[in-house]
Amino acid sequence: MSAPELIRIVSRDSPMALAQVERVRAELAALHPATATEVVPVKTTGDKWMGDLSQVEGKGAFTKEVDQALLAGEADLAVHCVKDIPADRPLPAGTTFAAFLERDDIRDALIHPDGLQLDQLPAGSRIGTSSVRRIAQLAASHPHLECVPMRGNANRRLEKLAAGEADALLLAVSGLERIDRTDVISEILSPEVMCPPIGAGILALQCREGDTALIDAVSPLGHLATYRETTAERMFLHVLQGHCNSPIAGYAQVERNGELSLQAKVFSLDGKTVLNAHEWAGPLDPATLGTSVAVSLLRQGARELIDGIAH
Repeated sequence: MSAPELIRIVSRDSPMALAQVERVRAELAALHPATATEVVPVKTTGDKWMGDLSQVEGKGAFTKEVDQALLAGEADLAVHCVKDIPADRPLPAGTTFAAFLERDDIRDALIHPDGLQLDQLPAGSRIGTSSVRRIAQLAASHPHLECVPMRGNANRRLEKLAAGEADALLLAVSGLERIDRTDVISEILSPEVMCPPIGAGILALQCREGDTALIDAVSPLGHLATYRETTAERMFLHVLQGHCNSPIAGYAQVERNGELSLQAKVFSLDGKTVLNAHEWAGPLDPATLGTSVAVSLLRQGARELIDGIAH
């Protein structure tokens, strides 16, 4: 089956989201040189709203308008960051994932104007972040630091840092790579120091279920190991029924020998309670691994922790 002549790609209109689309366009051009692509940028609720995300449907705030453009036929293919796609409810009816691109760096980076590392920051230093995952982990590991709310795209946050609204920032390494700003990184934090969000560093391609020619055309962009990691992580989050104010972190990893593992954590907001689970899939399929790790954390009291946080 031949690839479509034109693929209209819908995405958030932030610089980082558009950089992600360019990666997809480049990979599609290499695979289907005769296929043209055009970008359909949309501004999402999450990009327009600078307050608490839980007041605007949480994580769905970054995907709703993109989904609507896809379902309305205004675009053929959506590019999403997997970490922004809610896992506690199914994809919009009539849509499906066509591919998960090879995973980028899952780690977080510290940005400090003088190049200080996390352990060197003096007491009372203000860390710009609105991520409950980062806030809870810093409260657990570096309680002498203060987190100040900061949203907006990475370029905007770097401007706020330069303006003195915070002393340091935490941003995703993959995002800084996409906007070509790795020059600002003071330290890359290991997943042991700052456990990443579910779906970190993964781009998903979503399209309408009936577009079989398009699905066939873009599915070769998918990466098998990333597919297995994503499946485990999203099933984990689905079983936990976490919301956007839940400090949940975790990542699956396919080793060189093909073995799949999943490490995950649930925190209290103050970082005083940390639940931890780490399992290997062995003969289990990725979704069963995700379920197993979620059940392990639920047995430790994760439900009470999650439900005890307003959302």
